[in-house]
Amino acid sequence: MLFTSYEFLGFCAVLLLLYYIIPKKAQWPLLLVASYAFYFIAGPQFIPFIAATTLTVYLTARVMQSIADKQSAFLKAHKEELSKEEKKIFKDKQKRKKLFWFVLCLLLNLGILATVKYANFFIGNINSALISFGSKSVLSFVNVIVPLGISFYTFQSIGYLIDVYRGTVTAEKNVFKYALFVSFFPQLVQGPIGRYGQMSETLYTPHKFDSKQVGFGLERVLWGYFKKLVIADRLFVAVSTMIGDPSTYNGAYSIVIMLFYTVQLYADFTGGIDITIGLAEAMGIRLSENFDRPYFSKSLKEYWRRWHISMCSWFRDYLFYPVSVSKPMQKLTKFTKKVFGNNVGKRIPVYLSTAIVWFSTGIWHGASWNFIVWGMANFAVLMISEEFEPLYKKFNDRFKFTKSFPYTLFRVVRTFALVCALNLFDCYVSIATTGKIFFSAFGARNYHVLFDGSLLNLGLTSLDYIILLGGVLLMLTVSLLQRKGSVREQIFRLPYPVRFALYYGLFLIIILMGAYGIGYDASQFIYNQF
Repeated sequence: MLFTSYEFLGFCAVLLLLYYIIPKKAQWPLLLVASYAFYFIAGPQFIPFIAATTLTVYLTARVMQSIADKQSAFLKAHKEELSKEEKKIFKDKQKRKKLFWFVLCLLLNLGILATVKYANFFIGNINSALISFGSKSVLSFVNVIVPLGISFYTFQSIGYLIDVYRGTVTAEKNVFKYALFVSFFPQLVQGPIGRYGQMSETLYTPHKFDSKQVGFGLERVLWGYFKKLVIADRLFVAVSTMIGDPSTYNGAYSIVIMLFYTVQLYADFTGGIDITIGLAEAMGIRLSENFDRPYFSKSLKEYWRRWHISMCSWFRDYLFYPVSVSKPMQKLTKFTKKVFGNNVGKRIPVYLSTAIVWFSTGIWHGASWNFIVWGMANFAVLMISEEFEPLYKKFNDRFKFTKSFPYTLFRVVRTFALVCALNLFDCYVSIATTGKIFFSAFGARNYHVLFDGSLLNLGLTSLDYIILLGGVLLMLTVSLLQRKGSVREQIFRLPYPVRFALYYGLFLIIILMGAYGIGYDASQFIYNQF
């Protein structure tokens, strides 16, 4: 049951109706049933995987919470009897117990993720190595299914497990409530990756019908469908045409590919997130925002603070910080400072931790070398920028024009162009093909195709391009208005006839101008594959 299907719309309509007419205490159980029904329709064979993650993480969290509770009770009861050293020994013993269960559960769930998502990738690389050494025998590929949303719900579950281990949240006692946290269907497909401490505040509480809240949620859903159906799925036709024939579509076409795909990715991913957050909001549930006008960023570092925020913050809090302050990294810091001096030595462990994060980010997106190279390319640009940061600061302090709007616009355009180039790794499985397409733009002799009507041979008509231009301008306008506060709040203050005309107009645009029919594919969101 896909977000863009009539079945999904009907499913959500019935769910919303039931949600507000049943007793309030039955709302979250209804969501649990609906979430598993959604997942069952997506594929009954996926159920054992999400159930295994749910149960193992739930039980492990309860065990760790029990250890922590017993420790607190024991220390409180014997605080006068135990010496400082005895308390330390006792705490270390309990910590080792928690660590054992934590590591066991972590390895189990990462093992499930690695098996279903990366097994054939590893086998393929091993076979390539064997063949290069002259071996005639190779390993057989395994026939595995990749459960829907496994990367998202696994990371969400691991984040919860780490929070319980750290003691920042208390383990959920009700297994069914925890199951809802893992499987909440709007966010199951492409996030955002939720935090238990934030989601639990509204996920289980009773919600009365609030016309403004429901209206705001549905308005956001409508906006998400506009971005998905009018812009992203229309661009999909041209992008897939060019990517499918790299021998023909190179040179000047590479610029078109990068631009079109970057706009498509934004409209597709943010459109899906708008639908997710809007549905949750209509039910009174608050999910974290995943985007903050990323294409207005003035640097790649700023871009990654604004793009896929839940994923970036997850890697920061649950991978970068633990790795950078771990004992092996502290030893490395001490060694590098001694060998290379304090200034250089302190950078190496930080950069190594960052490299681990970006390698992990790349492979999280997909079991392919192009995603790994994409991650390491982002790392390289970010680290080079970090090294030159003092020079940038001196330059900006010396020249006043750096505070002007034209220079700010230049920085925004420069960052957008860099993001477009990096996104090319998403388009082609082969790294060699990606490189050829990118470098073919320099010195290309076919720039005439940008102006002689050749772009009309990509599966789009002149009307399609007009609709795309209007849609992109509308997205840009909304983003600019968003800087002054919530656009929905601004619209809400308008007279009712004007509000009705705006939303009904948007609805008609989706119905009349959405990309449907042969050649269009409204069946998948790009981030489904991740």
